[in-house]
Amino acid sequence: MRIIITNDDGIYAEGLKLLVEKAKNYGEVIVVAPKEEQSAKSHAINIRSKIECEKVDLFDGIDCYAVNSSPADCVRYAFYGLKLDIDLVLSGINKGYNLGEDIMYSGTCAAIFETESIKKNGIAFSCAKDSFEGAIKYFDEVFEYFKKNDLFKFNKIYNVNFPKNSKGIKVTKQGGCNFITYFESDDNLNYYQKGDPIFETSLDKLYLDTSCVMNDYISITPLTSDRTNLEVYNKIKNI
Repeated sequence: MRIIITNDDGIYAEGLKLLVEKAKNYGEVIVVAPKEEQSAKSHAINIRSKIECEKVDLFDGIDCYAVNSSPADCVRYAFYGLKLDIDLVLSGINKGYNLGEDIMYSGTCAAIFETESIKKNGIAFSCAKDSFEGAIKYFDEVFEYFKKNDLFKFNKIYNVNFPKNSKGIKVTKQGGCNFITYFESDDNLNYYQKGDPIFETSLDKLYLDTSCVMNDYISITPLTSDRTNLEVYNKIKNI
């Protein structure tokens, strides 16, 4: 199995190194990741200027490409530029959860949305912002869960979030907004965007990724890039 690894924290990020070490036990690994941090760039791609890439020496026996663009463009570069035969794209490991509506801003998740567009399988991995402990401890358990239950038979892309300590694995749906956003000014018209996380914690909502992770369960969420509101569509399509 050929596994492409990317992220949004940049090719030299600790989380990518951890993901490479885990993934190489499951197949041939090639790294195609942003040259610099691309956090919260969502699904941006570069269509106006040259995409630059250089080969870097990071891991023994593993080809690594540093791409001067977004995570989505890294997947595109691997597929359309390098013309790699891809079986699976793994994105991460992001230090900080990608839960709820934060998914739409995430470069980590955008990489696998792009993976879906090229008809390949993908998983985004995220963990607590202050520790990779959960991802290190439970990565193999999650990967075996995917294999045992043949999850890619049902969907192309998934979002996985690791708590520091796990009570088990739950398949979840996307929860609500998990940030209170505010702007800090420097007394001019310039502002810095800030966000304080507000997570759902209800035990009766363990079907949501937010509540699941906050109660120490590993969350696996099937995602899709289809933005259609099917409930509304089915109500109004015959009007």
